[in-house]
Amino acid sequence: MREFSMRPEILAFDPYKPGLTIEEIKSRYGLTNVIKLASNENPLGTSPIVQKVLARHADRVFRYPQNHSPKLTAELAAYHEVPEQCIVAGNGSDELIDMLIRMRCVAGQDNVICYSNAFSMYRLTAKLCGVEYREVPRDENFGLPLAGLAEAADANTRMVFVTSPDNPTGLAAGVEELSVLAGVLPEDCLLVVDEAYIDFVWPPESYTPLQAFNKFENLVVLRTFSKAYGLAGLRIGYGIMPPFIADSLRRARIPFTLNLLAEEAAVAALNDEDFYNATLATVMQGREYLDAELQKLGCEVIPSQANFLMFLPPSSAQKIFRELLRRGIIVRQLASFGFGKYIRVNVGTESENKMFIDAMKEILNGS
Repeated sequence: MREFSMRPEILAFDPYKPGLTIEEIKSRYGLTNVIKLASNENPLGTSPIVQKVLARHADRVFRYPQNHSPKLTAELAAYHEVPEQCIVAGNGSDELIDMLIRMRCVAGQDNVICYSNAFSMYRLTAKLCGVEYREVPRDENFGLPLAGLAEAADANTRMVFVTSPDNPTGLAAGVEELSVLAGVLPEDCLLVVDEAYIDFVWPPESYTPLQAFNKFENLVVLRTFSKAYGLAGLRIGYGIMPPFIADSLRRARIPFTLNLLAEEAAVAALNDEDFYNATLATVMQGREYLDAELQKLGCEVIPSQANFLMFLPPSSAQKIFRELLRRGIIVRQLASFGFGKYIRVNVGTESENKMFIDAMKEILNGS
């Protein structure tokens, strides 16, 4: 058998570890009913209006989509009140993270910076591109170390990544803090704020710098349709960024990365205010319920502005994780984030939240 050479970075690559699927747990434990509270998906599923739009356009899938998704780009520009030339739609936010690093960073010369125990795609993509990835320790109580990020940046730092609200803690950086960070970064450095969970913050005007986008020259905001809009399976993300950066990404990217059905679904989702508002109500009410009930059970809960909670249980997180699986409830044990003693649970429907809390009571009480 011939062996072909691969780049050294690939040979030592530790791949992304997604959460367990419903199908896996059904098969492993012989269960018929399983609820998934592990991947921060929309508790209400997908909008009925979006489902109808998908069915209506299904007979068009033999056609190529329009390159760069101009219909969705126009809708997003109007929604956010920014110029169309500042928007790039992509195959999930992950594609945009990859494009930004590949198109801005010179391997072996430049670096990108984030903080420890963060969303792994920044590190994985930088490593794949041969770009130095620097990590800054978190502040006390898992805080986002914005001052530390600024101090770690140098003349070769091309991007600083901040996830806000953060995954897996749910903590969020304020607009003023992010504004200060953007202002002190080196001349050729972008501040990339990944706002996958921004829909769930309260009050919203306190957290996203996008509301003052025209005041920034080095800001990139990443967003997704996977969470609040319930389209995780269609992989739709977008970035709002300086026009020159956006133009560079569009010119160099491979064509047709956002498929035809995904574009139609995203446009429909963006205009379905009823489903969006119902999602926010479900998440915020459920988040409050889970927070209160977990604390009653002796769990230490991290204050969250996302659609999930990270908590420290009063006994082994790994054991609780396994016992929940046996009962058909999937959560995320956070060893892959470096927080092995903690669990992350996303907000489900009212009945799913109650099933999870009831199961936690049984496990912690030894039932």
